[in-house]
Amino acid sequence: MKKKAKDAYAQAGVNIDAGNEAVRRMRAHVRSARTAGMITDIGLFGGLYQMPKGWQEPILVGSTDGVGTKLMLAALMGKYDTVGQDLVNHCVNDILVQGARPLFFMDYFATGKLDPKVAEQIVKGVAQACRENKCALLGGETAEMPGLYQGKDFDLAGTIVGLVEKKRVIDGKKIRPKDVLIGLPSTGLHTNGYSLARKVFFEKMKLKPKQRIPELGTSIGEALLAVHRSYLSVVEALLKKNSIQGMAHITGGGLTGNLPRILPAKCKAIIHQGSWPIPLIFKLLVMNGRLDESTMYRALNMGIGMVLVVARQEAARVMRHLHKKKEKAYIIGEIQAGSPRVEYH
Repeated sequence: MKKKAKDAYAQAGVNIDAGNEAVRRMRAHVRSARTAGMITDIGLFGGLYQMPKGWQEPILVGSTDGVGTKLMLAALMGKYDTVGQDLVNHCVNDILVQGARPLFFMDYFATGKLDPKVAEQIVKGVAQACRENKCALLGGETAEMPGLYQGKDFDLAGTIVGLVEKKRVIDGKKIRPKDVLIGLPSTGLHTNGYSLARKVFFEKMKLKPKQRIPELGTSIGEALLAVHRSYLSVVEALLKKNSIQGMAHITGGGLTGNLPRILPAKCKAIIHQGSWPIPLIFKLLVMNGRLDESTMYRALNMGIGMVLVVARQEAARVMRHLHKKKEKAYIIGEIQAGSPRVEYH
């Protein structure tokens, strides 16, 4: 009777054995990302995490996000470990802008037909990024949903929780006219603009994902799969010294859409075009997609993945610190009086 029930479920498109095999493959990767606060192991209904001691007024900061259509490129390339890193690093950056360090992360992987090897590669990437960010991989969910997803189509999302002292929360309220904008370089498109990139490179230019582009020194697919970097290690020391007035993670919406999210009333951001080198991948997109200025700065990060807002008198010291850490930081603009928006000069 049990065998018939199992066969019926398999006939409906859900492979229980594949699910168990995926969990078995994931277990070692999840355990590799344990931290001191993690109490439970993989497989329980909920993950338990013990709050660290020594905090005066701890504020929890949470964020949930996904990787978007970059997942389609990963499938085309047959390379799945990098999107797991993308997911974690994106979420780390989203809470970092408020001054928070990550405590733990949880992932969600859903597909039409579960391939344990693919699931393992994705979780391997998630675990790697968690280790690099000193963040516990507390748990997750793997769901096989035939009918909702077609074939091996899949989606990937995650939730992160971090911690910051109440007095050290960064919310942009300290930003003032004459403050300086410092741009930290991206490692490519990060996790935004892939619907546009696929249309330009694969439909308009008729390129194949594994086709080598001499100017890039790699295939177009590899260039587009470059991992969305984390900025945690770069700005940690600056956070401890209260050197940052505000931070903006440049994700969907680009500089145009993300900088206003941190601007107080009566402050606008002025971006000096040409103040940083535009990576070749963006130049190819802009030229072949015939993108106007409004579109390129709204759909793409254009080579800047994080913006720090610092007081003018602090700018030189912050730049010295960043260059000492071998970070190619650029002064890309300033804050002026005006309504919260971005202008390009």
